[in-house]
Amino acid sequence: MSDTVDYQLSRNTYGRLVFTNKSGPQEDVVPVRSFPITNPDQGIALIDSHGHELVWIERLIDLPEDYRVLIEAELANREFMPEIKRLLKVSGFITPSTWQAETDRGEVTFILKGEEDIRRLTTSSLMITDSHGIHFLIRDRLALDRHSRKLLDHFL
Repeated sequence: MSDTVDYQLSRNTYGRLVFTNKSGPQEDVVPVRSFPITNPDQGIALIDSHGHELVWIERLIDLPEDYRVLIEAELANREFMPEIKRLLKVSGFITPSTWQAETDRGEVTFILKGEEDIRRLTTSSLMITDSHGIHFLIRDRLALDRHSRKLLDHFL
């Protein structure tokens, strides 16, 4: 573990992330994960407001704890993606259809506009986008209960 970095991270009075190195401070810095689903704690870039990479972070664990906390909080604010644990009910097998699901953040009802809004990420993980653009993650569809897999199979 290396706690040595040649930059500083802080928040300004508006709560925005500020990156400071020998070139001076950069405000409105955004952390971006390279592999948000398959490897969320490795390969994170800090990007400026123009989309330029300021620094590459190989592993979050290698950062000093106060920097890691800042970056994790910023990522959590940007990456709202509830994980579906169980499908409770689907209104019909043609789209648009209304889905009721249990997620890691509670029960939710959403509308699936079309089958194209179910995207395979890996062989067993899926991302479902509802009619409002909210992304729902199914980390491992094979680990879902039988009823959930049966409902989901109608759309795959």
